[in-house]
Amino acid sequence: MSPLYTPATPTPARSLAGLSIASLLLAMAGTAGAATLSVGPGKTYVSPCAAIAAAKDGDTIEIVGDWTYSGDVCAVAHSNLTIRGVQGRPTIDAAGRNHGGKGTWVVTGNNITVENVEMLGSKVPDGNGAALRLEGTNFTLRNAFIHDNENGILSGLNRASNVVIEHCEFGHNGSGTGQTHNLYIGNAKSLTFRYNYSHDANIGHDLKSRAMFNMIAYNRFSSTPPGKPGSTASGKPSYEIDLPSAGTAYLIGNVIEQPAINDNPNIVAFGEEGATNPSQDLYVINNTFLNDFSSGTFLFISGKVSTPALIQNNVFGGPGTLTTQSSAIQKDNHRMEKPGFVDRAGFSLRPLVNEMVQKAGPLADPWSSGTEAKAGARQGRVAEAGGR
Repeated sequence: MSPLYTPATPTPARSLAGLSIASLLLAMAGTAGAATLSVGPGKTYVSPCAAIAAAKDGDTIEIVGDWTYSGDVCAVAHSNLTIRGVQGRPTIDAAGRNHGGKGTWVVTGNNITVENVEMLGSKVPDGNGAALRLEGTNFTLRNAFIHDNENGILSGLNRASNVVIEHCEFGHNGSGTGQTHNLYIGNAKSLTFRYNYSHDANIGHDLKSRAMFNMIAYNRFSSTPPGKPGSTASGKPSYEIDLPSAGTAYLIGNVIEQPAINDNPNIVAFGEEGATNPSQDLYVINNTFLNDFSSGTFLFISGKVSTPALIQNNVFGGPGTLTTQSSAIQKDNHRMEKPGFVDRAGFSLRPLVNEMVQKAGPLADPWSSGTEAKAGARQGRVAEAGGR
């Protein structure tokens, strides 16, 4: 018990029941005023931005899909909104318009969730437009397709903000200057980027984040070979992942491919602009790296990063330097100049059976071995006690 804790006088059961009912009523009151606003042909609102302007904090906006809303640009100023496509995926085409010289939807409200939308065409006079410009605190994006904008997502400095992006596709965003990207998350508190497909950035990066904490898990980063059909035009990306300010970053279970046509031979970069975040911890575990270029570096870690990275149980396929950090801790990784997969071109990356695969991984699993050892010790003590 904490020395600061003072036991309270016991509360009668009737009072507890009253408190429970009061809490329930308060919770109901908090949601009772929330409304669902419908957008689309024949609906109350003809455009998403009309509904966004009419909404109140906590409302849900449902946009009828399989329909294109052209030139629909605005600020998302209320908080705790959910904006989602229904009955198919709606397309939001900026069509030459922008809000405040910043982008298509400029999100100034807090705790905004956007789901199941397609957004394209964001361009502004200074060349730094974004489909989603994040200026509030906390943002979630799910099941979206963001493509052919100057930036897919662009956010600035907000060290209180947590950004979550999952089950989305980003393709062919970037103005071609190298300063615009599929995604650029600024100095946020955290970025969770999982189950996404980011590809074909136009000169910029497939993902750039200055967040203090990054969880980048189970994504695919790649590009479409020129002339091959894809969901967007082919791009010429720089880094697949760029974490220029370092921080704490986990890269787990991703497929990260550098295409033969690229704008920078480094695949992942960490801390190359100064390592200014409070920590410098990089964990690269269970990823498949593929380099289709003639050279390059899989993990470029700045000399300004003093903490050794942990690089464990990854496959590195193709030519290039594994890492620039000599102090990095490397365990159970596998290098293959020409890795054999079931269908490399189709990204069926289950490895063909060979001696390297059969002998992959540590000789003993430290987790299960440790558990078994502890279990054995417990059983020994029980048997010993029973024999007394």
